[in-house]
Amino acid sequence: MPEKHIVIVGGGPGGLCAAMLLSHRGFRVSLFDKNTTVGGRNRALRESGYVFDIGPTFLLMKGVLDEMFELCGRDSADYLDFIRLDPMYRLLFDDRQIQIYSDPELMRQELRKVFPDSPAGYDHFLQREGERFRHLYPCITRDYSSIKSFLSQDLLKALPHLAVKDSVFSNLGRYFKEEKMRLIFSFQAKYLGMSPWQCPALFTMLSYLEHRYGIYHVKGGLNRISSAMATVVEEQGGSIHSGVEVKSLLIDNKLVKGVRLEDGTEVAADEVIVNADFAYAMSELVEPGVLKRYSRAKLEQKEFSCSTFMLYLGLDKRYDIPHHNVVFARDYKTNVSNIFTRKTLSEDFSFYVQNACASDDTLAPVGKSALYVLVPMPNNRSGIDWSEQCATIREKVLDNLGGRLGLHDVRNHIEYEKIITPQNWQSDENVFLGATFNLSHKFSQMLYWRPHNRFEELERCYLVGGGTHPGSGLPTIYESARISANMICRKYGVDFSAEPNNEWLEQMR
Repeated sequence: MPEKHIVIVGGGPGGLCAAMLLSHRGFRVSLFDKNTTVGGRNRALRESGYVFDIGPTFLLMKGVLDEMFELCGRDSADYLDFIRLDPMYRLLFDDRQIQIYSDPELMRQELRKVFPDSPAGYDHFLQREGERFRHLYPCITRDYSSIKSFLSQDLLKALPHLAVKDSVFSNLGRYFKEEKMRLIFSFQAKYLGMSPWQCPALFTMLSYLEHRYGIYHVKGGLNRISSAMATVVEEQGGSIHSGVEVKSLLIDNKLVKGVRLEDGTEVAADEVIVNADFAYAMSELVEPGVLKRYSRAKLEQKEFSCSTFMLYLGLDKRYDIPHHNVVFARDYKTNVSNIFTRKTLSEDFSFYVQNACASDDTLAPVGKSALYVLVPMPNNRSGIDWSEQCATIREKVLDNLGGRLGLHDVRNHIEYEKIITPQNWQSDENVFLGATFNLSHKFSQMLYWRPHNRFEELERCYLVGGGTHPGSGLPTIYESARISANMICRKYGVDFSAEPNNEWLEQMR
């Protein structure tokens, strides 16, 4: 077979993973990313000895990442230093706090201490949601680019476990009566940028996966995963062009023939993989009038995730708080409703703080701390003017770091600070509506009804990332890369391992 050229738009986790798989399988791969370092929202922010992950801060389903390296004949441990976290995180309510463990016995002990009537429900949760996950996971690893691939035996077997009418929150009522107990196992809906009262029940699997397989930090930050993938791509002969922005796709009668760069250079390709934010790509990289199902007008009718207000703080003091901390608003349900339904700001809000220096001393100078603060916010359909609100929200966040986490002197120790608002996500990071978790994961925007990995409106165009199947989150984004890479291989008759081996699932049961 003559060498086929694959051009990849964007060097986020999906683009890098696809580049790694395809370069290993003999394709000529050229990846273009507008930033000077690869990773997209999985890249690093470095300043004055401080290192922050811009986006994801922990790794779930580590076995999926391990498989991607194994498919390239490599061991992820040769490139990355993994640190398993247990306790995984601390949750703080208005009247109590709890450490969350993946070790079942430690978790039972903690639940007895904080919620005395809960251990029996916890065991039922692990058993029932484990069964659900084993039926649903094969559906995640399939492509849904045709009705035939959609109507599979895997999906038919999974149908009784979808619980279509239930939300994550209502599903957890099977196991736990007390609302705060349900919140412990449902706040993970925020990983998808959704409300637990609206997120489909099948995503209860997220908390199950944490409790069953644990979560990991990577020494140096999760951005090291992107760097490692880029290294593998280049070791295999692929080309990575950082600081080079793609201006548009080259399209002739709905056939994608390559890309046009910002400087006007045209790069021909046999196939193009789009790893840019999906809605941004379709509205900005494709000329108006080309698309119908995903035209700008149709995209405006779609439902998108929430956004986030980000505060990255380099502090000249070492703070003694856990690695991961989730603080619930005193009136959590109202806060969630403000974000997703009313699209207004809350006086009382939930937030997440990562203090990675608790586990990794490479992220800040000796005796100092690098704090990552994330506050869920409405996406930019809210109409909020962030140039007016930014300073006010910053002060409220700092107040809450003192009032809820005990960091009362934090203002006195700020050496470095960076803020990303929902508007910054849109204008600086090319995230449509600032919706940091992409298209909503409601049923009508999942599986066959999510943009297909082999994009249905353009030929020779494939999608990877959170805006295509299977959805948002690092492991599922890696799966999107595997699905798209496998379809390209099938097209050109290139041999590859057709199915995921899922050894990590068997080994850890």
